[in-house]
Amino acid sequence: MKNLFLILVSFAMASLFVTNIYAQDETTTKENKIVIKRYLVERSFPDGINIPVNAEGSEICLTVVSNNAEDNVTWIHSYVTMDKKKTFCIYDAPSPDAIRKAAEKNGLPVDNIVEVSVLDPYFYR
Repeated sequence: MKNLFLILVSFAMASLFVTNIYAQDETTTKENKIVIKRYLVERSFPDGINIPVNAEGSEICLTVVSNNAEDNVTWIHSYVTMDKKKTFCIYDAPSPDAIRKAAEKNGLPVDNIVEVSVLDPYFYR
């Protein structure tokens, strides 16, 4: 239940930062709106990742969300391997470089970034 709370709080905070993002850079359209794409980010943690399931863990996640917002990056969710040594994270961002910049601010590794789209049994495009 605590994990669900952390995920919901993080998602809610991330959603606040995504709406109506405007900026001037190479990823903008004529109207200066940033074009956001979906990415899968692979990370390795040789010693494992350990985010406590308490207020401290919630603060860690919200700090990541806040730092990401500075670069128009939104952390959607992550999958963690059972040994906690790898994560596969879904992000919305204007570019892989924006994700790398946000990761550096957060002290997070980046092994690989791949642009992806959604494919599930209920919706396909």
